[in-house]
Amino acid sequence: MFKIGFIKLGNIASSLVVDLALDEIAERNDIEAKVLTFGPKMTKKEGEAAAELKAWGPQLVVITSPNAATPGPTAARAVFKDLPCIAISDGPTKKEARDAMAAEGFGFIILPVDPIIGAKREFLDPAEMAIFNADALKVLGVCGGVRLVQEEIDRSMASVAAGKPALPQILATPERCVERMGFANPYARAKATAALYIAQTVASLDSQACFKLKELEAIAIAAASGHEAMRCAAALADEAREIEKAGDSVSRRPHARSGEAMSKVRLLDKPERI
Repeated sequence: MFKIGFIKLGNIASSLVVDLALDEIAERNDIEAKVLTFGPKMTKKEGEAAAELKAWGPQLVVITSPNAATPGPTAARAVFKDLPCIAISDGPTKKEARDAMAAEGFGFIILPVDPIIGAKREFLDPAEMAIFNADALKVLGVCGGVRLVQEEIDRSMASVAAGKPALPQILATPERCVERMGFANPYARAKATAALYIAQTVASLDSQACFKLKELEAIAIAAASGHEAMRCAAALADEAREIEKAGDSVSRRPHARSGEAMSKVRLLDKPERI
């Protein structure tokens, strides 16, 4: 039984399903998962407290957070430097931070398409937070971000189990995400790619609201603009999915009980091992 641990510091949309995507109908018999979450907090204190997971004995650790270069995620990685460890984070994780993680032997998946939320009191409340994450998760689910993360973690588990750890070091561009979904219709692929590019733009709008703007009106308008763009991205993703459904060409990749990847396209076909 393979033991995989998840540390969730702060929130990005992909972190909401990163563990669930490995066992989508709760029937895998080859893995155990444990999740340690600190809610929205991601300071050095929470990063160091992640050491609590070590007592469980994970063979692979996945750390999700915004900006993996900040003190909390950096402290958490230090805790697990003696284990195979993958950081999953968003666009503000710059090339220097990626290079440093690679040099230290960590895996990483950086998702510029998993954008920062408009986290300012002048705009954000719990309902708005939930709506934004739902829209972002739809884009990541339809357009390949979730599948990319799931497939790379599955590959990493297999490599660790075989005694030859091979961890991903990926900057997940829109094109790399969309490629994973095997769109049959070129218009669906184009809509999915457009949705992901809009999601990247959302990050720059919300970053302005969160870190640069000072006046209430400017903050509120910038954050609202980012969230409206995210809504449009989700609508485009929905259109892409509907095109594939109309052609009975939705790519599905369920897990077998043994953990092996399976595949099907037509709705009424049975999944087959890849």
